Amino acid sequence: MKQSFRVRCIVEGNARATVLSTTQPIAFLKGVDPEKGTIIDSKHELCGASFAGKILVFPNSVGSSVGAYVIYRLKRSGKAPKAIINQNADIITASGCAIAGIPLYDMTEDSIKEFKSGTRLVIDGLKSEVRVL
Repeated sequence: MKQSFRVRCIVEGNARATVLSTTQPIAFLKGVDPEKGTIIDSKHELCGASFAGKILVFPNSVGSSVGAYVIYRLKRSGKAPKAIINQNADIITASGCAIAGIPLYDMTEDSIKEFKSGTRLVIDGLKSEVRVL
């Protein structure tokens, strides 16, 4: 596995945390509990998993644009991820992270499949780089 990856900054910030990763999109409006910071979509591979305080890695979000407000509610309830890495950041995730102040990056060349759950990462916003610890 590579130890360093280039990322594109969508919402600037730094983070150091453990990864929670999925290859499935996330529907924030109906698939996330904003008071617990967990996936509640019974069809999602991460159903029941908490992403609070982690670096959440997923390809993109799906569903209603109101999902951006759910991301904001996650931050307000103290259950938000420390940062998000997408394969291709979308308007739902980007606007939600922007209003919540959650660092958001996406991959321009590499695949998010490189980041397995449980891996510790450092995101350096100034360098637009993610390093594996």
